[in-house]
Amino acid sequence: MTRTSQRSVPAPLDLSVLRGWLAGRLPEGWFSTPVEVLVDRDEITVVGALADPDVAVDADLDSARRGRAAAFREQTRSDRIAIARALETETGRSVSWGVTVGSERFLFTSQAVPVMTRLRQPERQVLDTLVASGVARSRADAVAWCVRLVGQHTEEWLADLTAALGAVEDVRAAGPAV
Repeated sequence: MTRTSQRSVPAPLDLSVLRGWLAGRLPEGWFSTPVEVLVDRDEITVVGALADPDVAVDADLDSARRGRAAAFREQTRSDRIAIARALETETGRSVSWGVTVGSERFLFTSQAVPVMTRLRQPERQVLDTLVASGVARSRADAVAWCVRLVGQHTEEWLADLTAALGAVEDVRAAGPAV
């Protein structure tokens, strides 16, 4: 992994190297399975699986899961910060953390990165309708809402597209050096 400046687009990361780096640094017993690693040009998100809590029949499982995630967050804070700083130095990307507990996903930290776009009036009217109806608080929230909605309804297509991009990266890496 190589460090890049904040102003330039970071070099693509080899996920197998990144997963190996994390496997070597994460304390034993933190997670029940290997971590999930999500990467974009701004951020690396590390999500580990925690065991579902044992609860009494009359106990609320969702509350127990939230409690398990909160306890993990507090108990591991200093170690996670140290690991994140080292990884940020290696990659030039911010590091965020999260856990899954049962079917619930909890992100402790993640970036909200501004993205500039130019929209013509018909697209702005869509955003303004979402704001006027109370679906979103602002145009920025409306854009984020639209992106989440597209992501939910095109998950398989986006997964195929992501796999295809991975194949393109492999072909580039095997090509001649520039």
